[in-house]
Amino acid sequence: MIKLKVKKLTSFKEKTIGLLNNKKAIPVLIKTRFGIHTFGLKFPIDVLVLDKNNKVVKISNNLKQNRIFLWNPLFSNVIELPSGQINNNKIKIGDTISIGLLPH
Repeated sequence: MIKLKVKKLTSFKEKTIGLLNNKKAIPVLIKTRFGIHTFGLKFPIDVLVLDKNNKVVKISNNLKQNRIFLWNPLFSNVIELPSGQINNNKIKIGDTISIGLLPH
């Protein structure tokens, strides 16, 4: 089990803006289906798509700016991380993520 601390984005506004106003990536958890985009981001990010048991089902390492990342709409838990965190934590498909929440 891999432990990650994340900021949970819950409101429509928070999820829509995501990391767009940030100068650097921070770990965030969002619920969304189908995919995300990195249009307007100033940095690449790592992305984990999790099933309902927080098991990793899809990964994107170092997702560059101005890209779209899609997955099976059965899954809606998504963690966006600073680029390099997937490799640093040796996260792979099938791993279970223990999620701790950062203060809002």
